[in-house]
Amino acid sequence: MKLTFYTKKDCPLCEGGLAVLEMLREDYPFTVKEMDIYEDDALLEKYQIRIPVIEDDKGKVLEEGNISYLTLKQKLNDLFTT
Repeated sequence: MKLTFYTKKDCPLCEGGLAVLEMLREDYPFTVKEMDIYEDDALLEKYQIRIPVIEDDKGKVLEEGNISYLTLKQKLNDLFTT
């Protein structure tokens, strides 16, 4: 599974969210595609006050803002067990 991580430079919440994703990669087989919202006007408009945002490979938002390890772990567990 590929997760998309919407981010921007110099974003402390984004750095924390990426750290959470790295921890969860130990338990779940997924890759992360980082997308800087400042490289695409449509992404900037859609996500500017919501980042970081993590979407699954179907475009469903799993987490945004202050990324919670426990919440994201539960959502990934649901994805990988269904």
